[in-house]
Amino acid sequence: MFRRTFWFTTGVATGVWATTKVNRKLKQLTPEHLAVTAANKAIEAGHRLKDRAVGFALDVRDNMAQREAELDDALGLSAPVGRELPEMRHYTAIENRNAPKSVDNDRTTYSYNRNEDH
Repeated sequence: MFRRTFWFTTGVATGVWATTKVNRKLKQLTPEHLAVTAANKAIEAGHRLKDRAVGFALDVRDNMAQREAELDDALGLSAPVGRELPEMRHYTAIENRNAPKSVDNDRTTYSYNRNEDH
């Protein structure tokens, strides 16, 4: 009689456990629960992506500043400037030697009117 009671109790406990497990799984598969789960996972993925992007941007900015400093040193741009900048030079894109010239303060300028040749 004790054997039957033991197996009956074991069967009831297994049935309750299985029913509880199945009900939980069915509740997880409802459309509302699936939508909430998907939204939560999307938000978590967005936060992870944002954190990685911010970290990447900071790394790029640090490396960019380091490389600029290296280039400044290599080109001598980081050295202190002890003299004034040279006078600004004016270059003409197209020089028309037949055009009338005007001389202003030792600087020769050419006319840029292309119709003067015709």
